[in-house]
Amino acid sequence: MTALRTSLRVLAYAALAAELVVTVCLLAGTRPPRAVEAAVVAVLVVEVCGLAVLYRRGGRDAVREVVPAKVRRIAGHELRVFASLLRWVARRRHGVPAGASAFPYARGQAVMMYSFAFVCVVESFGMWALLRDWPTLHHIVLFLDVYTVLMVLGLHAASVTRPHVVTADALRVRRAAHVDLRIPLERIASVRRENKYTHTPREGELNLDVGAQTSITLELSIPVRHFTFLGRPRDIHLVRLHAEDPDRLARTLEQRLTPA
Repeated sequence: MTALRTSLRVLAYAALAAELVVTVCLLAGTRPPRAVEAAVVAVLVVEVCGLAVLYRRGGRDAVREVVPAKVRRIAGHELRVFASLLRWVARRRHGVPAGASAFPYARGQAVMMYSFAFVCVVESFGMWALLRDWPTLHHIVLFLDVYTVLMVLGLHAASVTRPHVVTADALRVRRAAHVDLRIPLERIASVRRENKYTHTPREGELNLDVGAQTSITLELSIPVRHFTFLGRPRDIHLVRLHAEDPDRLARTLEQRLTPA
């Protein structure tokens, strides 16, 4: 049992490194190396089988003890991405309650994401033709190609189905499936309508640019806690974000912030 836990913990960290490379490549609009894709699939298959055995022997607590929190966060991200594909097909949005105002932002990246998906599909057909005489390798590469195309479309679907949301007491700013930050309205000190095309990372600032552009700047009177992709906490006092209709978003926030 101890040997199984140690092996699964090592595999979990290997999966973390490989998944991180794949995610960063896809978010940057670049196809990850095929060796990395194959390593991810192989590690995940072995990891899932091992976790199933561990779960039967020790239950949920044993699994949580073995799987690092960062690996659980990456797995949760992928689940949200694929769930977004289903919502996209069903034309449903996530986290937009009755009476709330939704503000999409995905249009600015649509051309790039569709182009990237098209390139992946063309490459898949090319590899299918080249490897048709090697059935085993052909099936493995085909699986990797389908997985990559679904991930690219899923990232865009997450941006479409998870818009920014303004409710009676908060602004929920999001970016695809990896950023979801709730900002209470009473913590927003000012709302500025400004277009920015360069964003230098600074401590205490969160830039949610789409196509390298943000159109709204929020200054907070009290910082809010934000967790990065891998779970590192950050205290945010300034947020820049993009919306397809930034003027309407700015007006909506100003109306909510103005005392009746």
